Amino acid sequence: MSLSLAFIEQIAEERIRAAQEQGAFDDLPGRGKTLDLDDDAHVPPELKMAWRVLKNAGCLPPELEAEREINTALELLSAMDDEAQRYRQMQRLNLLVTKLNESRRRPVFLEAEQVYYDKIVARAPVRKKTP
Repeated sequence: MSLSLAFIEQIAEERIRAAQEQGAFDDLPGRGKTLDLDDDAHVPPELKMAWRVLKNAGCLPPELEAEREINTALELLSAMDDEAQRYRQMQRLNLLVTKLNESRRRPVFLEAEQVYYDKIVARAPVRKKTP
């Protein structure tokens, strides 16, 4: 983040904090209720009903389903202790990412979870073969 954006963010946070302390947000409608955030802003109006039906049924677009499968594979990998199983899971994860990359115009961006990946790799024991 650039210096000017960080400065603007800091000012915004300070003003929000001051407004909270003054009680500016106490009488807002819907206070204490969950927000109904629809992520269908990108869906054309004529497809919104079908999108909502599929979403409520648990169906995902193929790309999102692949990303969910990658995240599940990462979670499984973090819970494995056996080195052979971890190696197989890493191969499976590599295959899933490769397939997803082939189906997209731009590759999967896993940098956001790079720290998580580094921790997993650090936990993977590497044994040297004895002669």
